[in-house]
Amino acid sequence: MAERTESNDTATAERQPARGRPRDAGRDRALLEATVQVLQESGYGGLTTAAVAKRAGVSTATLYRRWRSKEDLVVGTAVRWAADLGPQPDTGSLEGDLAALLRDKADTLEGPGGRLLHVLIGEAAHNEALARVLDTAIVQPVRDRAATVVRRAVARGDIPPLDDAHVLADLVVGSMVSRLFLTPDAQPPAPRAPSSGEAMARELLPFLLRALGASTAADGG
Repeated sequence: MAERTESNDTATAERQPARGRPRDAGRDRALLEATVQVLQESGYGGLTTAAVAKRAGVSTATLYRRWRSKEDLVVGTAVRWAADLGPQPDTGSLEGDLAALLRDKADTLEGPGGRLLHVLIGEAAHNEALARVLDTAIVQPVRDRAATVVRRAVARGDIPPLDDAHVLADLVVGSMVSRLFLTPDAQPPAPRAPSSGEAMARELLPFLLRALGASTAADGG
């Protein structure tokens, strides 16, 4: 349920293009960062727009000019922080392409987008809007990149054709989310040691190569 109830006229006005001065990008960013912080501290159920506005140092009216409800605010934050992985560089090999994908995903999950995902996984199970946006913003970019990696590898003759290239994305997301969010580290990494995400990417790479039917250095390939 939306946290704020508005009249039809007000709701219609909110959907109209903004007039006058352009929105302050600095305030937008402050509100999005505050949303992630409050979610981490209080969870979705404990988050209020008043708490977010106070943390960001703005009025609730400023927040409501941007997002009409608590759910809209959280959805907007998820879209902003769970950034698209971007174009996949062609490294010339399956191992190089896959390593780049794993590194990029590790960076995303260890940043604000990952912290947001960690908090919202449970809520998304019974909130359709959040489930949709998390799939679109976090999972789908990996599916697209994984499909590109597989198509290039098949075209080069590195691996046999796959019935569903998107299975690779499921392996990447599922494995990294499990390790980073559900498996507590026995001890913090040493200074200058790879982050948990970097270490996970290195560990996962040879297993994914074997799962795809590619030879690895350990196989003598």
